[in-house]
Amino acid sequence: MNSRERVLNLIAGKPVDRPPAMPITMMWAADLVGAKYHDYATRAEIQVAGQIAAAQQFGFDHVSVISDPCCEAADLGAAIFYPPDGPPAIIEEKALLADPATLSSLRVPDPHRAGSRMANRIEAVRLLRQQMGDTHLIEGWVEGPCAESADLRGINTLMTDYYDDADFVHALAAFTVDNALKFATAQIEAGADIIGVGDAAASLVGRELYDEFVFPHEQKLIAGIHAAGGKVRLHICGRTSQLADALAKLGCEIVDLDTLVDLRAARTAMGDRQVLLGNIHTVNVVKNGTVDDVRRELAKCRADAGAAWIAGAGCELPRHSPPENVRCFAKI
Repeated sequence: MNSRERVLNLIAGKPVDRPPAMPITMMWAADLVGAKYHDYATRAEIQVAGQIAAAQQFGFDHVSVISDPCCEAADLGAAIFYPPDGPPAIIEEKALLADPATLSSLRVPDPHRAGSRMANRIEAVRLLRQQMGDTHLIEGWVEGPCAESADLRGINTLMTDYYDDADFVHALAAFTVDNALKFATAQIEAGADIIGVGDAAASLVGRELYDEFVFPHEQKLIAGIHAAGGKVRLHICGRTSQLADALAKLGCEIVDLDTLVDLRAARTAMGDRQVLLGNIHTVNVVKNGTVDDVRRELAKCRADAGAAWIAGAGCELPRHSPPENVRCFAKI
């Protein structure tokens, strides 16, 4: 059973020889191949080298093109800060949609446009499929409607928009879904098996606002990815316990849960068949803990989550996490 088969079998409810390992690796993978993070995030061939090295040296069952949340926003014209050895970041005080009226002039860009960040990510998917074949699950990545809305509007302003301008919030989310679907479809066509949907900002809204402003747009995005032939991994950083039963209704093949979520309670809320991923502490355990700490916490996650579980941390593996700790994910 190769890595790709292992993940697909688990998703299908079939037996596997061990739980798949799909931790998020970004800065950690860049360091593994001696690359500055700016280059890792913006040059497909470097990201591909980092992902392949991580999978082959540490037994991970997937390779991924996640790098930062600014990819789509950059191609839409948002102001982005690019540090030389850190992740690109939105410049919120220069938010693209500081004036809500600007939304009417935005158009979904061609994700294949030469020199664009989306084209670079699509190329990374293509190279991963070319170089890895069918041995590992190939994971594309897009931003979810809440996260991308925050990137374009400014997260603090968006939070007040929920109360002040409901029509604008829905229009903005609908636009981000249209953009994400076009981008996701291009990645599926390039060889992605599954699309990661990062919607971290959704953890900051209460259940009532989530149900009204986020859930229907996430649902449309996920349905669209499925229609394009891809599977979905939903990743929402932070505390999502209050959203658990709603997340189970989205139909995602995999739902990531951060360290702040009680995995046993989430399993009860989400049912036995939902595949969960996570959720040991990234810093306290993966970076600063011992091998025994990592093994103990992974075993607890497995016991709490049951059979439909994939090994991973609450979020990205931190930079400088000890290799011996990282190797534990694929040795459960």
